[in-house]
Amino acid sequence: MSTQTDLQAETPPREALKSHYEALIIGAGVSGIYQLHRLVQLGVNTLVVDTADGPGGTWYWNRYPGCRFDSESYTYGYSFSEELLEEWHWKERFSSQPENLKYLEYVVEKFDLRKHMHLGCGVESTLYDEDANVWRISLSTGETVTCDWFIPCLGLLSAPTTPRLEGMNDFTGPSFHTYHWPKEPVDLAGKRVAVIGTGATGVQVIGAIAPIVGQLTVFQRRPNWCAPLNNSEISDEEMDEIRKNYEHIFEVCSQTPGGFIHEPDRRGFNEVSAEERRAMWERLYGEPGFGIWLQNFREIFTDEEANAEFSEFIAEKIRSRVNNQRVADQLIPKDHGFGVQRVPMETNYYEAYNYDHVELVSLQETPIERITEDGIRTTDRDFEFDVIIYATGFDAITGSYDRIDIRGRGGVPLKDKWKDGPNTFLGMLVDEFPNMILIAGPQSGSASINFPRSIELSVDWATQLLQHVWENNYNQFEATSDAVAEWAAHVEKMYSLVLMRKAKSWFTGYNSNVEGRDHSKPRYLVYNGGQPKYRQKVLDCEADGYRGLSFS
Repeated sequence: MSTQTDLQAETPPREALKSHYEALIIGAGVSGIYQLHRLVQLGVNTLVVDTADGPGGTWYWNRYPGCRFDSESYTYGYSFSEELLEEWHWKERFSSQPENLKYLEYVVEKFDLRKHMHLGCGVESTLYDEDANVWRISLSTGETVTCDWFIPCLGLLSAPTTPRLEGMNDFTGPSFHTYHWPKEPVDLAGKRVAVIGTGATGVQVIGAIAPIVGQLTVFQRRPNWCAPLNNSEISDEEMDEIRKNYEHIFEVCSQTPGGFIHEPDRRGFNEVSAEERRAMWERLYGEPGFGIWLQNFREIFTDEEANAEFSEFIAEKIRSRVNNQRVADQLIPKDHGFGVQRVPMETNYYEAYNYDHVELVSLQETPIERITEDGIRTTDRDFEFDVIIYATGFDAITGSYDRIDIRGRGGVPLKDKWKDGPNTFLGMLVDEFPNMILIAGPQSGSASINFPRSIELSVDWATQLLQHVWENNYNQFEATSDAVAEWAAHVEKMYSLVLMRKAKSWFTGYNSNVEGRDHSKPRYLVYNGGQPKYRQKVLDCEADGYRGLSFS
């Protein structure tokens, strides 16, 4: 039996590409690894393609300081193997990127999946060939392969966006998006560093590097509500208890709206006195993880007055942690309430602004004019830097699909079909795109929750669907247009019930760095009816003979 400490130093050699595969998966991240495992178990001839030269997906690319889970580690790992659960020891309650990558590498090695992966190779285009009933996949190497079943596992945040600023190539020092943080160590000690962006990534970076850099200037467009992560180490004894309780832990996760161990408070907001609410919030603020967000009253997400009261509580916490009250005020959002978009979890983020060598620049007051050879020029002044870090987010969920030329029946481009916003069936199927299954696609239950808890459901459902196809000697399936329209209407209705509909976040498709994107109306990218409701919808479809799909 392999153990956590005896990983092989060398991976097996990659097999030569075949001309045809039964299934082809794009993406060797969390969902791609599990989908590959399920298909290999069934003896399906499967290939995984990924631009990275190693498995891991988001945990391969995001190597920036401070990068770590915001889910409790033991709720993030795979649940499908009892042996894996017994072997792996999570070292921290919220594990860091290096350890997360080791975990996924360990899974790939343990289940002998590496030989099915063609890494360091991107997909340029995919075309459904109607005459041959196959997908033709063109790779960045110039090679072409075909497959019967096409399964994109592209991830939610895998299409990074940089700001569209003049002079970005003029800067003479190191500069990079956090997603493309270099593999080799980046020495920031004593350096003059700029961080552009204060989303979830920027919040992690800033808290991590503030104590070591010589000068840190943070350029902020819009502040986000943040809450303390309250991370800690996991002892051997605690890990033993976690192993004994895994079945219960995963059961709890399956029943909560977010797929986390944090269950919402079922009492009505106004059934509890203001004093009791305050006491509960004080307790949650000091506890680990998303409890402050997800163990709260449900009205926080639906009622303006309840949300405003709680937002003011968090604003007070920010003011108490930041010495300069002008800076504190700049860090408090004015355009949305707490929790209407995914909350960045932070470690010493607000305290970073108490250092004399850390400065906050509001881009609403003094926008950036251009990047210069020496640094950044705003409408107010010139700044000189040694390093520029772009923490400017992602073209979430649909961006990774848009960057591949995916064409369905009649050569219809998926990007054009989704121009005004994506429409899918269950977030996994698209009409006019036969034999294609999206794992964690737009409008699925994967985006707003604890990711692995949702993708295991999606992968299992996809695998069951393929088995249904094989058992009935079908060679083609796709969602009907009526099923897609019905699901789109349901997703939109779920938005109408929550304050999230008003947020300028990736939940609503907002990213001003995406050229040509119309931000005058929301894009309904996530299913926010909660995991139990989503799970029931998926299982009902299967139980009803895959209602909403056509087979031939």
